[in-house]
Amino acid sequence: MKYYSTNHQAPHATLAEAVKKGLAPDKGLYMPEKIKRLPETFFRDIADMDFQEMSSAVAGAFFGEDIPEGDLTRIVCDTLNFDTPAVNVHDNIWALELFHGPTLAFKDVGGRFMARMLSYFIAQEGGGQKVTVIVATSGDTGSAVANGFLGVEGIDVIVLYPKGKVSEIQEKQFTTLGRNITALEVAGNFDDCQRLVKSAFMDPDLNRKLTLTSANSINVARFLPQAFYYFNAYAQLKRQGKAENIVFCVPSGNFGNITAGLIAWRMGLPVRRFIAANNRNDVFLEYLKTGIYSPRASVQTLANAMDVGDPSNFARVAELYGNSVEAVRKDISGCRYTDEDIRNTIATVYGKYGYLLDPHGACGYQGLADNIAEDETGVFLETAHPAKFKETVEGIIRKDIEIPQRLRDFMAGEKMSVGMSSDFNDFKEYLMTR
Repeated sequence: MKYYSTNHQAPHATLAEAVKKGLAPDKGLYMPEKIKRLPETFFRDIADMDFQEMSSAVAGAFFGEDIPEGDLTRIVCDTLNFDTPAVNVHDNIWALELFHGPTLAFKDVGGRFMARMLSYFIAQEGGGQKVTVIVATSGDTGSAVANGFLGVEGIDVIVLYPKGKVSEIQEKQFTTLGRNITALEVAGNFDDCQRLVKSAFMDPDLNRKLTLTSANSINVARFLPQAFYYFNAYAQLKRQGKAENIVFCVPSGNFGNITAGLIAWRMGLPVRRFIAANNRNDVFLEYLKTGIYSPRASVQTLANAMDVGDPSNFARVAELYGNSVEAVRKDISGCRYTDEDIRNTIATVYGKYGYLLDPHGACGYQGLADNIAEDETGVFLETAHPAKFKETVEGIIRKDIEIPQRLRDFMAGEKMSVGMSSDFNDFKEYLMTR
């Protein structure tokens, strides 16, 4: 399988090249040259498969031409040592709980998969190659990637995060690890962090000195595995007899998650449509309304992982639909929720149904509640454990919530981070001299 750039000005890359480079030389994002449809027998039998079995089949459609079946199955099984259960909240609305991994966030799937795939390619090449992974985070990406790569031989990880704009628990999950993990606290917002990462890939001095790759959802090994849990959701609903007319509502920040869902759909997954739920950072909703994509500086909200003003994966969505907003509108609708909306949703759903949402899941739930039809089964992605936003959620429901032991362990660690300006020259000097 070859991978091409969304800017169409770079040579096609092998899987190994796409994973190690992260970003194409023309600043585009890599896409698989073809999306294979899975056979009807796969969907007929999917309810009888476990999460690892169905995910191995999906992974084979993407990566099977480049990685032997046994090695690929091992990578998948090692990644997915936890489930992503679909939980009925009420009536025809279900939560796909993606927070049962090591850092209690959906990005554990992509982060762990990429770590294992990159380690596989390094081992195949031999020669003691050292790779530096740089990743920007608005919350959960940093912890998922840092913990996925922790202690992996031959890989250094640098996490850039906006100062004061992630929750304390999220921050502790990647600033307390040490070893091969370095956290840079950037004086700016997430878009500044993402800009620094992209600029590093384009800098010739850095690329002569270091082998750089990214673990953001711009990397194909990060975002493609997120298709796995869409298939798992379908299988669980099929077992319940609820698999007709599925609508997925995806809390959307950098748009890697919904892009993975769209690709799962292209692979044959039976879905009626998608809803992209935004917070106040609603450039995608404006695009749907106006047909014009106008990125802007992000603003801080309660759903901080969605605080993205220039979503990288918009380029992939546009590519899937031939840059036609009319085509996008047929499959994807949008919605927008303020912090007040998020608070009201968390309080209402907890009080009425006893289900506790995190701020991102609240956007996803409300997107369904406002838009679902009677004959549809709605699934929203609950992307992080509510305890990761303890102060916010407790302030809304006015009750203490239990912190899982894994989070308590992180909170006991000592924060280790390096202050960094948002100026690329400062970041470049740090990378060149560290």
